[in-house]
Amino acid sequence: MIGRLEKMLIIALVGSSALGWIASQVFQTDMMSAMVEPNDAVKASIFVTVWTAGMAAMMFPAISPMVLLYNRLSRGGSESQHPVAETGNATVGVKMILFTGSYLAVWSLAGIALLLAWSLPAAALAGLLNPAGFGVFLGSILAAAGAYQFTPLKSKCLGYCESPMSFFMRHWKKGNGGALSMGTYHGLYCLGCCWPYFLIMVALGWMDILWMALFAGTIFVEKISSRGIWAARIAGVALIATGMAVMTGLADVTGNQMMSMTDSMGMDSNALEPSPSDQSLLSGSENSSDSEDPNENPMTGEGMSDMGT
Repeated sequence: MIGRLEKMLIIALVGSSALGWIASQVFQTDMMSAMVEPNDAVKASIFVTVWTAGMAAMMFPAISPMVLLYNRLSRGGSESQHPVAETGNATVGVKMILFTGSYLAVWSLAGIALLLAWSLPAAALAGLLNPAGFGVFLGSILAAAGAYQFTPLKSKCLGYCESPMSFFMRHWKKGNGGALSMGTYHGLYCLGCCWPYFLIMVALGWMDILWMALFAGTIFVEKISSRGIWAARIAGVALIATGMAVMTGLADVTGNQMMSMTDSMGMDSNALEPSPSDQSLLSGSENSSDSEDPNENPMTGEGMSDMGT
């Protein structure tokens, strides 16, 4: 039987997730703008805020078993239907806020690191590489993210995420400090498990609702299923195959990303390569300069050597 507090927690998680989905789409343009100018404090703040809302949208459904189990353990198995049960010096409600808040704080800091570590070098690369070269770079990111799905670190982090009881047996601490500590640990394990998906979303500009829903669904299956590692490996194979296709030119994922970067920098997205008309003008200019007599008078067309003094 689900108690009143459990129902309230489920409603809070689902409601926060829904609000996060809305915010992540409404302010998507602002996020892309901040990626181009991460040095702007206002834009960076908007990015982190919307990023955190997006993390709540995508991750709260997947961590709901962990949150509900923490609620039961915090209440000591009490069957009380009171919405906030007293345990020690802290209420269950306060500790739940601290637990989920510290979890989201980990993802907020990860968003700041990703913004700075990706956006600055990517903006530089956009000006140095042509679309084909940038596609190879992005394809390598996809392939590397797919390969990570087969690493021991992925398996270890996912193991704690899909087994809440195992997590609490290893990291349980009482009180407010315990809530902060366990929420932080849980956030770090989730980060270790899922960071490639979010790197891809930022790197390729895949932050529309369809891609977010696809990755959120994959994360949900990984964390809820007892065979989540197989879902992770299937996703890994798909990412590696897509990355290889991008690197070899069989697929193109650079369009939206390149356009958003170049438009925000005041450049035409096709400006990385000369247009056909520009090439013809250049070739015509070269031919003209090759055939021009260095001694020719530009006014009369006569050679200077033919003119008398």
